[in-house]
Amino acid sequence: MSDSKKQIVIIGGGITGLTAAYYLQKEVRENHLPYTVKLIEASHRLGGQMQTYKKDGYIIERGPDSFLETKEKAIRLTNEVGMADRLVHNIPGTTYILANDQLHTIPGGSIMGIPTEIGPFMTTKLFSIPGKLRAAADLILPRSHAENDQSLGGFFRRRLGDEVVENLIEPLLSGIYAGDIDKMSLMTLFPHFYQVEKKYRSLIIGMKKSTPPRPKESPKKNKGAFLAFETGLQSFADAITAKLEPDSIKLGFRVEKVRKKLKGYEIELNGGEVLAADSLIMAVPHQTVYHIFPEYEFFQMFKEVPSTSVATIALGFSKEAVKKDIDGTGFLISRNSDYTITSCTWLHKKWPHTTPDGKVLLRCFVGRTGGEAIVDLSDDQIVANVLFDLSKTISITTDPELAVVSRWTHAMPQYTVGHQERIAKVIKGMKEQLPGIFLAGSSFNGVGLPDCIKQGEEAVSNVLQYLQEIESKEVKMTI
Repeated sequence: MSDSKKQIVIIGGGITGLTAAYYLQKEVRENHLPYTVKLIEASHRLGGQMQTYKKDGYIIERGPDSFLETKEKAIRLTNEVGMADRLVHNIPGTTYILANDQLHTIPGGSIMGIPTEIGPFMTTKLFSIPGKLRAAADLILPRSHAENDQSLGGFFRRRLGDEVVENLIEPLLSGIYAGDIDKMSLMTLFPHFYQVEKKYRSLIIGMKKSTPPRPKESPKKNKGAFLAFETGLQSFADAITAKLEPDSIKLGFRVEKVRKKLKGYEIELNGGEVLAADSLIMAVPHQTVYHIFPEYEFFQMFKEVPSTSVATIALGFSKEAVKKDIDGTGFLISRNSDYTITSCTWLHKKWPHTTPDGKVLLRCFVGRTGGEAIVDLSDDQIVANVLFDLSKTISITTDPELAVVSRWTHAMPQYTVGHQERIAKVIKGMKEQLPGIFLAGSSFNGVGLPDCIKQGEEAVSNVLQYLQEIESKEVKMTI
């Protein structure tokens, strides 16, 4: 093994980069590895989209606000950094679909919009009778013989028809990905549905047979499946940061260029500083990867990968100001509806810790593929549009006492048809021409916090394996 320490550089200080830095430093420390770890972030804070705004007792997440309790990687990291006692469950409640200017409950037994119980589906007013009959055709339609990737929209329209897609499946998926369902990749996002059709032919039959029965819940249970931090997600980022070695973090430095050397790499930062690295983790958006490595042909495809701009709008009111309420925790909006907002959550009901007593806190989303122009408006214009949309559903008598607009420009990478193949080509090219550099983050293999944490962990394993192989070769050369 070489006597000199090898340096690992992580570019990007969002949740993926923070995860990689934490676990790398832990491995180095516990196994006495001859490595140093450096984390470089272009902005002056760590945490990426994990940003929490606090004022007058309100706790408002500017970006993501929670994750599923079943996501073990996120739970593990939470425990590692001592934040387990800050976790809180959401309060479960009804979520509605707003279609044809009316709120409709999501039919019972729906799994990502696929009906598995006949009664709720047949009695809902969310779909017309022709729409229900078209969806029922899934029970007799032959399976597709397509082997290549296809769009989610095309897949679901073929099985269940346009109306179920537009009024139920699209709002559910748009709330997660803010994308165009007719361009999003089935094999990347929901390969399980492809396998279900292949095995059972009918999606309805297949989902009913392959989904475990729902456990019988106690009537007193008031705990949902999502977790948040009572002190805000930013406190999670701060807790991870506190576990890192202080001299391993470089804030406010942008990577301009990475050059391959005879051994390792040379990293040029804005201002002219140059760092050496034996291995790198690129925990940055795909656009940034392309700008750092413009001369590599396999990164060219990243220029064409779309990213959607979105914004969240948090509005605080006194309880008396909201005269017409809903018996639930929020609603999603059908794309066919004449609304600017794509969804609205009653945070004071879903996450009571976010809202002072006697107050109402609503969080609305705007922006999605084809509807991004609103994100460029001023705060006042965005709030006015949101209030106008809300007035169609609820009655609000005064202006909000608090309005927080958070823009995320080109922040939602779109996994369009062929995404897996493109990423596979990039990884192959990197292995051949840029060995020791690894990609991780929402642009590549999952947009949620747990997915990014998982990618950070996987990048750590890849780096350690690569460096061990290099060291093995160095030892052989000295013999």
